[in-house]
Amino acid sequence: LVVGILPGLGGIAALSLLLPFVYGGDPTLVLPMMIGLLAVTNTSDTFPAVLVGIPGTSSAQATIMDGHPLARRGDAGRALGAAFSASLIGGLFGALMLTLAIQFARPLILAVGFGEQLMLVVLALTMVGMLTGTSAIKGLIMCGMGLLFGSIGAAPATAEERLTFDTLYLSDGMPLVIIGLAMFAIPEIVEVMRKRTSISSIPELGAGTMHGFRETLKHKWLVLRCSALGVFIGALPGLGGSVTNWVAYGHTMQSSKDRSQFGKGDIRGVIGPEASNNADNGGALIPTLMFGIPGSGSMALFLGALVLIGIEPGIGMMERHLDLTFIIIWSLAIANVIGAGICLFLVRPIARLTLVPFKLVAPFMIVLVFFAAFQATRAWEDLYALFVLGIFGMYMKRFGWSRPAFLIGFVLSLHLDASVYQSIQVYGASFLQRGGVLLILALIVVSIFLAIRMKAQRDPLTATGPHAPLDKKPQAVFLGLLVAICLYAIYDLWHLQFLGKVFPLTVTLITLALLIAAAVLFRRKHPDYIFFDSERDFRGDDRPVHSDLHFQGWILALLAAVGLFGFILGIFIYITAFLRVKAGVRWRRAGAGALAAVAVMTLFGHIFVLQYPAGLLQYLVEMPWPFN
Repeated sequence: LVVGILPGLGGIAALSLLLPFVYGGDPTLVLPMMIGLLAVTNTSDTFPAVLVGIPGTSSAQATIMDGHPLARRGDAGRALGAAFSASLIGGLFGALMLTLAIQFARPLILAVGFGEQLMLVVLALTMVGMLTGTSAIKGLIMCGMGLLFGSIGAAPATAEERLTFDTLYLSDGMPLVIIGLAMFAIPEIVEVMRKRTSISSIPELGAGTMHGFRETLKHKWLVLRCSALGVFIGALPGLGGSVTNWVAYGHTMQSSKDRSQFGKGDIRGVIGPEASNNADNGGALIPTLMFGIPGSGSMALFLGALVLIGIEPGIGMMERHLDLTFIIIWSLAIANVIGAGICLFLVRPIARLTLVPFKLVAPFMIVLVFFAAFQATRAWEDLYALFVLGIFGMYMKRFGWSRPAFLIGFVLSLHLDASVYQSIQVYGASFLQRGGVLLILALIVVSIFLAIRMKAQRDPLTATGPHAPLDKKPQAVFLGLLVAICLYAIYDLWHLQFLGKVFPLTVTLITLALLIAAAVLFRRKHPDYIFFDSERDFRGDDRPVHSDLHFQGWILALLAAVGLFGFILGIFIYITAFLRVKAGVRWRRAGAGALAAVAVMTLFGHIFVLQYPAGLLQYLVEMPWPFN
């Protein structure tokens, strides 16, 4: 719930923070932890969306349209009451649909062979690539990049090292925790810091929390329709909560006779999106559990976590772990009840968290992200990788390259690599003649055609829309960087054995071809199909004082502080300096806040027997606990 309230985090970043603690855990305890976290971020993200006008996560974007106007006119309590009750019903509906899908789809799942599994993954990747980001071709390129990054390390078939730069750190591949935090935590934190120096407050919440609950029941058919939309869209790989939210909002408007108040404070504009984004989790779990194909970015991390605790999603889970499947379903239902219940009855106390200026929270979030990253392998390379990939993720976000597509490609890479190897070994080329494979291949062709048609209709609008690019040069440099990565990958992979290189080399060549096609679009009439810059969203008085480089410098400063003084002393110095310089807090209070963070980290280290990175000071001087 707290993760949903704080702008900049979300289900993906939060699960990334949790992953270091689930290694080797008891599945009956770990699964409820993860589902409990994922289920309610879409509930509590309504607080900042309604009270502040900033979505706590991307799944609350459409809620702002009517939720914030309601709050400005003194009806925040009514809006929050309606939102939380709709979220509760939507979450329970999603759990019910997941239960029915598990029951009726098991025979189908058990009949799926290696060839069908391979084509299902390809179908998922094409849907992810085509439907996420600002253009279809950029989404597909990021899928390819994710698959390529996921190929780093030993090849499953031949055990040859690929793209490791002869380093021990990369020999086991990039840690999933690092990818998740770099793609979603770092970019979101920096963007929120740039957009808003402090989180504004709503003077009065207003009464009517229970009145909002009654209004949800009054619009029960709208809730059920939007919940069904949430389950359906959630089950489609690559779409996720932000798409679900807007589709539900559009349906709410289209199905209403009186649309005059939408955008000005119509309670239906809160109820519909909130019902859909909680039902989305139930839908996203359907392909994740049944086929091992994540329905969203957060489910990609959840899929990786299942592997970490020794559970194989898909056929293996349906055959050997049906009890764990129902633990997940019941956890989803119970978490929605608990989360919505807490939010409904503690509206006022929880709402006060949104009154805290974001710059007071940011240094603690940055430290927490680096703390979680170091627990991936407990090597300094974890922190270096987080910083470099975090900057990469920032520019992906800024230039409209799909981060969910990259993450899902990364997670599915190992599965797809193994499926290619298994299909070739078991069927040879004849697997393409199987009926199920041909059916899925037809679906792939249809999905690509429909996605290209949809994108072609939408993308030219960006030429004069709010996302028109300011400067194409930095975007061209980013495009060149992606080309350089592909060229190096071809050079590194070329000398490997056939089974070791067939998958990553094929992915790289296809990605490079798409990048060349993207470069050709330089001369198109509507080059915005490729070129996009979210800096265009900053206008007039809203334009931030500091650039991306300024905040990248502050993140680098944390690395420098930890490198010189070690983690505990380094975060004390860093948080104190950040609060004093960026947030304008007095030295005494800044030091007290930093001391509280040190106390928490020290307690974590003691309870969980964690290791923190040592700095130059620890190598020169024998320091007492906890600075050693």
